[in-house]
Amino acid sequence: MSDKQQAVNIVLWAKQGCHYCQEIKDYLKEENLSYELIDVTENDQFRDILNAKYGVSYVPVVEIGQKNSKQYQGIIDLGLEHVVNGLKAAGVGVK
Repeated sequence: MSDKQQAVNIVLWAKQGCHYCQEIKDYLKEENLSYELIDVTENDQFRDILNAKYGVSYVPVVEIGQKNSKQYQGIIDLGLEHVVNGLKAAGVGVK
Protein backbone atom coordinates (compact mmCIF):
# COMPACT_ATOMS: atom_id res chain seq x y z
CA MET A 1 0.00 0.00 0.00
CA SER A 2 1.34 3.41 -0.88
CA ASP A 3 2.04 6.09 1.70
CA LYS A 4 -0.58 8.24 0.00
CA GLN A 5 -3.34 5.83 0.85
CA GLN A 6 -2.53 4.66 4.35
CA ALA A 7 -5.37 6.72 5.78
CA VAL A 8 -8.15 6.09 3.21
CA ASN A 9 -10.22 3.40 1.55
CA ILE A 10 -11.38 3.95 -2.03
CA VAL A 11 -14.34 2.15 -3.58
CA LEU A 12 -15.12 2.48 -7.28
CA TRP A 13 -18.58 1.52 -8.50
CA ALA A 14 -18.22 0.93 -12.25
CA LYS A 15 -19.39 -1.08 -15.25
CA GLN A 16 -17.65 -2.63 -18.18
CA GLY A 17 -17.43 -0.46 -21.28
CA CYS A 18 -17.83 2.82 -19.37
CA HIS A 19 -15.17 5.29 -20.53
CA TYR A 20 -15.66 7.50 -17.45
CA CYS A 21 -15.08 4.43 -15.25
CA GLN A 22 -11.95 3.48 -17.19
CA GLU A 23 -10.58 7.00 -16.88
CA ILE A 24 -10.85 6.76 -13.09
CA LYS A 25 -9.30 3.27 -13.03
CA ASP A 26 -6.39 4.51 -15.13
CA TYR A 27 -5.91 7.53 -12.88
CA LEU A 28 -5.93 5.49 -9.67
CA LYS A 29 -3.41 3.08 -11.19
CA GLU A 30 -1.20 5.98 -12.33
CA GLU A 31 -1.31 7.42 -8.80
CA ASN A 32 -0.54 3.97 -7.34
CA LEU A 33 -3.76 4.00 -5.28
CA SER A 34 -5.43 0.70 -4.55
CA TYR A 35 -9.20 0.53 -4.58
CA GLU A 36 -12.08 -1.88 -4.27
CA LEU A 37 -14.04 -2.34 -7.50
CA ILE A 38 -17.76 -3.01 -7.42
CA ASP A 39 -18.84 -4.02 -10.93
CA VAL A 40 -22.51 -3.21 -11.55
CA THR A 41 -22.49 -4.53 -15.13
CA GLU A 42 -24.73 -7.53 -14.46
CA ASN A 43 -25.82 -6.64 -10.94
CA ASP A 44 -28.84 -4.35 -11.05
CA GLN A 45 -29.25 -4.69 -7.27
CA PHE A 46 -26.01 -2.73 -6.91
CA ARG A 47 -27.64 0.16 -8.78
CA ASP A 48 -30.47 -0.02 -6.24
CA ILE A 49 -27.85 0.43 -3.49
CA LEU A 50 -26.44 3.51 -5.24
CA ASN A 51 -29.95 4.90 -5.58
CA ALA A 52 -30.63 4.37 -1.87
CA LYS A 53 -27.29 5.87 -0.81
CA TYR A 54 -26.90 8.76 -3.25
CA GLY A 55 -30.08 9.04 -5.31
CA VAL A 56 -28.33 7.94 -8.52
CA SER A 57 -28.35 4.75 -10.56
CA TYR A 58 -25.42 5.54 -12.84
CA VAL A 59 -21.71 4.96 -12.57
CA PRO A 60 -18.98 5.79 -11.91
CA VAL A 61 -19.42 6.54 -8.26
CA VAL A 62 -16.30 6.84 -6.11
CA GLU A 63 -16.47 6.50 -2.36
CA ILE A 64 -13.61 7.72 -0.19
CA GLY A 65 -13.52 6.82 3.48
CA GLN A 66 -11.06 7.21 6.29
CA LYS A 67 -9.54 3.99 7.64
CA ASN A 68 -11.26 2.72 10.78
CA SER A 69 -14.39 4.72 9.93
CA LYS A 70 -17.60 3.56 8.36
CA GLN A 71 -18.33 6.97 6.86
CA TYR A 72 -17.61 7.54 3.19
CA GLN A 73 -17.84 10.58 0.96
CA GLY A 74 -19.58 9.66 -2.28
CA ILE A 75 -18.43 11.40 -5.44
CA ILE A 76 -21.28 11.18 -7.92
CA ASP A 77 -20.38 14.00 -10.31
CA LEU A 78 -19.00 12.87 -13.65
CA GLY A 79 -15.49 13.96 -14.48
CA LEU A 80 -12.09 13.03 -13.14
CA GLU A 81 -11.59 16.48 -11.59
CA HIS A 82 -14.28 15.67 -8.99
CA VAL A 83 -12.46 12.50 -7.96
CA VAL A 84 -9.13 14.34 -7.73
CA ASN A 85 -10.72 17.05 -5.58
CA GLY A 86 -12.32 14.42 -3.33
CA LEU A 87 -9.00 12.66 -2.84
CA LYS A 88 -7.29 15.94 -2.02
CA ALA A 89 -10.03 16.79 0.48
CA ALA A 90 -9.46 13.38 2.11
CA GLY A 91 -5.79 14.20 2.52
CA VAL A 92 -4.47 12.01 -0.28
CA GLY A 93 -1.65 13.82 -2.04
CA VAL A 94 -2.43 13.44 -5.72
CA LYS A 95 -1.60 15.46 -8.80
